[in-house]
Amino acid sequence: RQGITPAHLFGHNLKSLALQCHTAKLQHIITQARTTRLINLEIEGEKQPRSVVIREIQRAEPSGQLLHVDFYQVHKTERITVDVPIVLVGESPALKGKGRLLTMGVTSLSIECLPSKLPPRIEVDLSSLEEPEQTIRVRDLTLPPDITVITDPDQLVVKVSEAALERVEEVVTKAEEAVVEEEPE
Repeated sequence: RQGITPAHLFGHNLKSLALQCHTAKLQHIITQARTTRLINLEIEGEKQPRSVVIREIQRAEPSGQLLHVDFYQVHKTERITVDVPIVLVGESPALKGKGRLLTMGVTSLSIECLPSKLPPRIEVDLSSLEEPEQTIRVRDLTLPPDITVITDPDQLVVKVSEAALERVEEVVTKAEEAVVEEEPE
């Protein structure tokens, strides 16, 4: 493979095309663009670059060596469906209490939009989580009107909960108190 990674280009109304890419350059593009940025893919022998997104990345386990990449050619006037990563921002006041945990549900959202409106990430502000057991679900997220969320609106994004250890300690303490009260005199 000598520094070459196979790739595939496909798209709506497009004949699939097998490609070979320089691995180092491809790795750099993957690091910069991830799967949510438009890339101008230059193909040898073609005058104009093609607008694409990375659809799939295959790596060898456990080395992480790049094996194959699928590119999806987009048309600027056609909506595309893409999984966009969720990034947590802000601080939750509910996490300041002892033994509080933040549980993350979905780590990305499947959205549909025009390629020019594709966000690199979806930011979720944790500052609205003020009490334990509060949640943020997909339906609670506010996105621009030109983006359609495909992910189930009831899916959990984040939840603040109290550690189970504290609850166990409370139960043990109450059980010990009950035993002390029941002891004969």
